[in-house]
Amino acid sequence: MNNAIARPPAPVNEPVKSYAPGSPERASLRAEVARMGAEHREILPYINGKTVETGRTVSVVEPHDHQHELATVHNARKEDVEAAIQGALDARHDWSRMAWTDRAAVFLKAAELLAGPFRDRMNASTMLGQSKNVFQAEIDAAAEMVDFFRFNVHFMRGLYEDQPVSDPGIWNRTEYRGLEGFVFAVSPFNFTSIAANLCAAPAMMGNTVVWKPAPTQMLSAQVIVELFEEAGLPPGVIQMLPGEGADVGDPVIASEHLAGLHFTGSTKTFQHLWHTVGSNLDHYRTYPRIVGETGGKDFIVAHESANADAVATAIVRGSFEYQGQKCSAASRVYLPESLWPAVKESLLSQLDEITVGAPQDFSNFVNAVIDDRAFAKITGYIDRAQKASGVDVIAGGTYSDETGYFVDPTVLVAEDPRYQTMEEEIFGPVASVYVAPKSQSFDEVLELVDSTSPYALTGAVFAQDRRVIAHAADKLAEAAGNFYINDKPTGAVVGQQPFGGARGSGTNDKAGSMLNLLRWTSLRSIKENFVSPKHFAYPFHQNDEA
Repeated sequence: MNNAIARPPAPVNEPVKSYAPGSPERASLRAEVARMGAEHREILPYINGKTVETGRTVSVVEPHDHQHELATVHNARKEDVEAAIQGALDARHDWSRMAWTDRAAVFLKAAELLAGPFRDRMNASTMLGQSKNVFQAEIDAAAEMVDFFRFNVHFMRGLYEDQPVSDPGIWNRTEYRGLEGFVFAVSPFNFTSIAANLCAAPAMMGNTVVWKPAPTQMLSAQVIVELFEEAGLPPGVIQMLPGEGADVGDPVIASEHLAGLHFTGSTKTFQHLWHTVGSNLDHYRTYPRIVGETGGKDFIVAHESANADAVATAIVRGSFEYQGQKCSAASRVYLPESLWPAVKESLLSQLDEITVGAPQDFSNFVNAVIDDRAFAKITGYIDRAQKASGVDVIAGGTYSDETGYFVDPTVLVAEDPRYQTMEEEIFGPVASVYVAPKSQSFDEVLELVDSTSPYALTGAVFAQDRRVIAHAADKLAEAAGNFYINDKPTGAVVGQQPFGGARGSGTNDKAGSMLNLLRWTSLRSIKENFVSPKHFAYPFHQNDEA
């Protein structure tokens, strides 16, 4: 028996590969993209370590070439959902009682596999299935996923080390148990690493997980399953169920054994799930833990002392990387009239250099949006803006879905700071700019930033004056869970900037932190008395001496 007090390897953020011309990683990934693009996969529900054919098939296509089918997915049936739940419950006993070092070893091995032999496969599946350029795939599907696995092991050990004090003759200790039941993980299309972490974080803490990936993320979801299997994850610990939301979600939420919901996705869906859980409270064996990261209407606000080129670069990167399909993407910008001409010049100059196209061409900065529904929503906002009075489309505004779902980076300038694109989440490559007149104070602009959106996920302030920075940080204290100073509001790194927001953006349980792992534990406090009392009386019962 291994009774060592183990200390796992100290976590270090996974280096991001450059994929520069002539580099070995560039050639290797190109070959894997070509190989995976040429093959046709069949993706099946993964239940108790086995795949299940259901016959309820849908296609997975490349968003940048929607006539090219990458895979056929078998969506789960009701009986598959029930089997997955029962299998997760059956697996819970052994998994939750497995030594934490053995659970940790599974995910540390997954990290090493992903950093090595699985890297190209995970990146290629993300590039093809989710239309991410090579850099966006690398920082997500490879580096961030590796970071989640390594740092969460570190955080898990830190939790277990947190123990109470004890009086003489007493030994107090805390057990960090998994939740009683199973955890339901619901993941989005836009980050492969988030999908993996939504499953892995609860599982690492001794829970079993029923996972519903987004239908448009199924290619990389299958690679995640293959990674976990190769890393030695026992059958039943993570069950993968493809399908539309209600087909999988309704029977899962209805189960009396639901112990937690780990969610990233739309605010509307999260609110629906929370309402449903709330209406079933008298049915559950325990109160389900609910952790969610949802929408955002993320901001950049600049003071007149800001550097114009830095602001323009933050807009380009923050708004248009991965086509603005990040919950952290900058989609509303507030600039003083005095700074706007210089920012505009730099912004338009940089946008002129951007190319749009398929991720197989590594020179493309912008690729396709995820599907036809996203394309219709985004272009609807653009069409309305082009017809609206008081709105000027100064860049982009063009799009095509002939081959793929391509929307050019679009910049709108709105006279009204409450115009709909300044308030509503678009989730596409559209940035709306409000130019504050000289008569409007910086404090008034900060009030606009704080009050315009129901969300509070990310935001950035640009200024050179330290007093201004401190003042803005204070005024916007509740406006963003991740706040950036002189940097774009995207790109949080595990172990460096734990991610999450409040208000309409979620429960702010900070993925990539000890706080998130704590939500997936049910603590048991134990007191052991080495010298038990043999009589009920306390000293105060004794009579006073005469």
